[in-house]
Amino acid sequence: MQTLETITKQYLNYCKVHKNLDSKTIKAYRIDLEQFLSIIPVNELPVDKETLMLYLSKIHEMYQPRTVKRKIASVKALFHYLECEEIIENNPFNKIDLSFRQPKRLPKTIPANIIQTFLSTLYKEKTNAKTMYQQKCIIRDIAVIELLFATGMRISELCSLKQENLDLENKTVLIFGKGAKERMLQIGNDEVITALATYKTYFSDELAQTDWLFVNRLENRLSEQSVRYMINHYVGTAGIEMHITPHMFRHSFATLLLEADVDIRYIQKMLGHSSITTTQIYTSVSMNKQKEILEVKHPRNGMKVGKDEG
Repeated sequence: MQTLETITKQYLNYCKVHKNLDSKTIKAYRIDLEQFLSIIPVNELPVDKETLMLYLSKIHEMYQPRTVKRKIASVKALFHYLECEEIIENNPFNKIDLSFRQPKRLPKTIPANIIQTFLSTLYKEKTNAKTMYQQKCIIRDIAVIELLFATGMRISELCSLKQENLDLENKTVLIFGKGAKERMLQIGNDEVITALATYKTYFSDELAQTDWLFVNRLENRLSEQSVRYMINHYVGTAGIEMHITPHMFRHSFATLLLEADVDIRYIQKMLGHSSITTTQIYTSVSMNKQKEILEVKHPRNGMKVGKDEG
């Protein structure tokens, strides 16, 4: 009889080879499944309903509902694999009610005026740079932030871009999203194109040594942590009193387009969401548009009643 640990390794290899999941997703699965194995008191099949209930009870004590939901999905996927491969006859998850109330968390966005202040600070810093090296770094940072906001891509997608994915002549970028899904986005702002072209010129020597689009001073791929640090640095320089993360540019991209009356189905495609349900959460965020509709376009505003009547 194989141990659960051995079967889990086989499953992770299956995810890599047959499902073609990226390394980041597989790493998350591995962490969740190793934790599952450390909590349950058995290391062999079958796993019964009571054992799963023990695991569920533990993680509900340890994590917020959103994290619990993700961890359950990882373990449930493992047992679905075991069932499909006929390693188990009965899936214990089929006997458990997994529904629980998850508080709705609205995406955090950056107001448009704050984004403008942030970008203006970047360009001022470039102008005021005291050394060529400092100016060069800021030119790269401008290209990173401009592309992040111009496309609404995830930080992981941005840091994984290759030089061949960016076509400045046709103003497009090819993005590889979750599950190796690709999407082509148009870059619709000439200043963003100029920022990217300037970056490629200043970093031509470094880029000649690598396939990555964005690199650090050691000519290695720019890390996600470096982008987070970069944003924090300029937030402080600009005197902005709010915490800004890379993903908030993605949220703002979607929300501002929605407020500009862009069809949500187009936004879904641009964000790379497989389901429009995921995109629809931005309809709850778009309060400015809601205010405009109710204050300006509501039919009641054109009705004269009471003291103004007759």
